Amino acid sequence: MKPAHTLQKLTGPQSWAELPWGEYYREALERQLQPWWPKLFGFHLLKLGNLSASLATDKCAISHQVNAGLEGENLQVIADAYQLPFAAKSVDACLLAHTLSYADDPHRMLREVDRVLIDDGWLVISSFNPFSLLGLGKLVPGLRRRQPYVSRMFTQMRLLDWLSLLNYEVLYQSRFHVLPWQRKGGKFLCAHLPALGCMSVIVARKRTLPLTPTPMKLGARKPSLSRAVGATKSYRKLP
Repeated sequence: MKPAHTLQKLTGPQSWAELPWGEYYREALERQLQPWWPKLFGFHLLKLGNLSASLATDKCAISHQVNAGLEGENLQVIADAYQLPFAAKSVDACLLAHTLSYADDPHRMLREVDRVLIDDGWLVISSFNPFSLLGLGKLVPGLRRRQPYVSRMFTQMRLLDWLSLLNYEVLYQSRFHVLPWQRKGGKFLCAHLPALGCMSVIVARKRTLPLTPTPMKLGARKPSLSRAVGATKSYRKLP
């Protein structure tokens, strides 16, 4: 397994249109997240990265939404994802739409997002699935330097492991859109072979208490009094 941190500097696309079949990916991701937007609540939604900013989140219950990134047209805040200009525990939800796929240090980015999220805050992550038809393109030498094959494709299990270390509770996980060149990604294949989906999405919440608390010992005995040595009752025969 390759380390998460890399010295290679990756440049993410400015929009979904810059990716081959990018609009299909965007539509598929929006369909997956549509049932979840009304469930998110709070005051501030942070959409980190250009692809996050391009997603339709008008159905989200959080009205104040901020698009942040290094450069782009739809950004309200120009900021480095590793040094967000927000106070600790000031953001109610954060959207990382393929943001980790173009990060040279995804661990550091997740820790920074965790810093600004409130307790029980929402975290939505999407990425490309390496075990898919799209992932096979990374094995072709001529495609490795093209979009989206140049991006880093982490397995869903690896992302879940990172979230577990940060004490996040995963509420939803899915892989979808099996055929990248079709608008619906192959409806039949998506229904029967979702593990081969080109895209992966995770919805999680930040928890402050351990997800697996140590069970308390029930019915603990009260400490019993032991007899002192030599304090046994003795009887003396009467003469």
